[in-house]
Amino acid sequence: MTVTLLNAPKFCRAQSVYFIGGEGIIRSSHSEAGRWTYLVEMALGAVPDCGRVGAEAMVLLDEVDLWSQDDFKMIVTPVPLVS
Repeated sequence: MTVTLLNAPKFCRAQSVYFIGGEGIIRSSHSEAGRWTYLVEMALGAVPDCGRVGAEAMVLLDEVDLWSQDDFKMIVTPVPLVS
């Protein structure tokens, strides 16, 4: 008998995320070979004159390529100025 352990995904469905090149919302996730990939719907721009049919773009990204608002709080810390 073999036991397969799977790490829980870092992001959940409908969560706002950021990546190099833009931001978007998680639409689905999939685990394969021990890593999570996410289908991200990019944020919509201004409505074009011809209207909009559906999402402008969806991208498939690995978990390491994404970060959330909580990640910004850990990265950006105020540094006191010394005079």
